[in-house]
Amino acid sequence: MKLRCHHKTALVIAFVGVSVTAWCQNPDSRANPETIASTLQSTWSMLESDLISAADAMPAEKYSFAPTSGEFKGVRTFAKQIKHVACGNFTFFNEIQGQAPPPDCEHGGPHPAKTKPELVKYLRDSFALADQVIATINMKNALAPVSGPYGGPSTKLGIAVLAVWHASDHYGQMIEYLRMNGIVPPASRPRTPQPTR
Repeated sequence: MKLRCHHKTALVIAFVGVSVTAWCQNPDSRANPETIASTLQSTWSMLESDLISAADAMPAEKYSFAPTSGEFKGVRTFAKQIKHVACGNFTFFNEIQGQAPPPDCEHGGPHPAKTKPELVKYLRDSFALADQVIATINMKNALAPVSGPYGGPSTKLGIAVLAVWHASDHYGQMIEYLRMNGIVPPASRPRTPQPTR
């Protein structure tokens, strides 16, 4: 999960650039300008919903599934994908708070979750922590230095953006696991039109 400094800088610049562009294109946002926290949270909330709905959609008996057809030797099972994302969330957002991250997140970390209900709860808990920490990021502290073994050295904003990238990367893998098992990811299903009033 380590990135070189110029990659992290590029991520932060891209994120800020997209945020500024969106603000400029939406005149209503000028009356109620976005904060750094709300800009991060708008994307993070979508990702949270997509990941949790994907975790819920996979049947418990399929949590041990890992692809085998093609170049998939040694990849994580669906259960391990969830555990890795949850551990990663705790890692990144602990680092932003100046706390020690859980060890060995590459292999799921120390949390004992194994069953589907335990893993989904662990994932939800990791997003709850992330939501709390994102709410504290503002113009004054966004570029405050953050150190740690995962993504450091960086800044609060840099680690938060890295967390978005990391969770998105694994969501992309998880939806392939769902589709390989005949399940359309909930976020990809057609929306039911709302009745007009």
